[in-house]
Amino acid sequence: MLLGAVPLKVFSPMTMKARDKSGRLAGLSETIRMKKGGVCKASLITDPESFQVGRLLGTYGFFNVTTYSGFTSSTFADEEDVPLFRTQDLGQGNVNIRLYQGRIIQGPFRGTSVIFKVYPGQRAGGPEADMMASNELSTHDFLQSKSRERCQNLLVLLGGFETQTGEQWLAFRDDGKYSAADYAKFASEKMARNQALEPQSFWNPFDRDQMIKRRRYFVTKILQGISGGLVYMHKHDRLHQSIGPASVVLKYAISYNILRTTSEREAAYLIARLRDLAFSVDISYSSFEKGPGVLSEGLWRRAIAAGAFDPIEKRNFGIADDIYEAGLLFAYLAFIPFCETGIMDSLSLQRLLESTFKLDLQAAREYCLADDRLLEAVKFLDLGDGAGWELLQAMLNTDYRKRPIAAAVQSHRFVRGAVL
Repeated sequence: MLLGAVPLKVFSPMTMKARDKSGRLAGLSETIRMKKGGVCKASLITDPESFQVGRLLGTYGFFNVTTYSGFTSSTFADEEDVPLFRTQDLGQGNVNIRLYQGRIIQGPFRGTSVIFKVYPGQRAGGPEADMMASNELSTHDFLQSKSRERCQNLLVLLGGFETQTGEQWLAFRDDGKYSAADYAKFASEKMARNQALEPQSFWNPFDRDQMIKRRRYFVTKILQGISGGLVYMHKHDRLHQSIGPASVVLKYAISYNILRTTSEREAAYLIARLRDLAFSVDISYSSFEKGPGVLSEGLWRRAIAAGAFDPIEKRNFGIADDIYEAGLLFAYLAFIPFCETGIMDSLSLQRLLESTFKLDLQAAREYCLADDRLLEAVKFLDLGDGAGWELLQAMLNTDYRKRPIAAAVQSHRFVRGAVL
């Protein structure tokens, strides 16, 4: 499970050539090798001399969830009655990924800003780090080589290299430093600040209505980007398998600060892109002949448990599994930006939908409707005679066979913004 980037103390801007701990430049051959025999099809920059590394931005962390005990609470309000993950079922992963700013200093892409994603070597991160780096590289390489016109809703890999200490440095085009999780936090905090204003200084109803309308449009634009990225990936036989608020990066097509107070006014220029493809799974029919890989074993075990045995059924299950994750992200984006800070978080929302109401969205709506603090989220999903609830219920259907494909989500009237 991918956690959001945790801000660290920011170092003062610096520039340095990409070097390993010994100070020696570590280059790769003409192709990037993250595992033996791995060859890149796309045109990627592999010479570390071509890059300049800037400041540290933060880190990623991972949790390994091996088993899940489920929830038994019958009411959302009885917080103490809701058991959390058992401690033996949840452990911190060994893979801690660093993020750096940087730029390309040689060649035709000279001056291009990049974000480095640094996987630790096997000594620090174990074999999982190499597997994740290799999988992310090969997935981007494959997807970027499939079409002359790249999908605008996927982050673009520009190159990478491996140091002599085994660290894997992947260089992505700088398509934004802020994620959907950052935006939701910003929007929620703004709701709390405005609600805390004295009645006489509170914004007039017209201003408030305009803000809500802009926020709805902004969230809809994020949903369009998410569905667009999934359509492209599924069309080319790849699952994401790590969809969440932190795996969606936001940037304007023109230069705006995504967290600027008035950022929602420029939503028409917003582009949301999927990133973090380290857990992506190949669902081409030829992949089933090779047998499951380490990163996909859990998915196919769940597929078999759900009654998906042959390649066609397993492929459909995998696509439906991505859709379910996207559905939870949809719910997150429909609620968190429209609630004050502390009213709702991703885990509480997931408990509410999965455990308290067993994915009965109509019952969940009635519950939320009775809580004034959740009213704006309910109104958002109510648009178009309940179009949002309709789509959310379909994406979270307990029967994976009844969930829509990504193209159907993308063309749904709620995602298209036809109900706004």
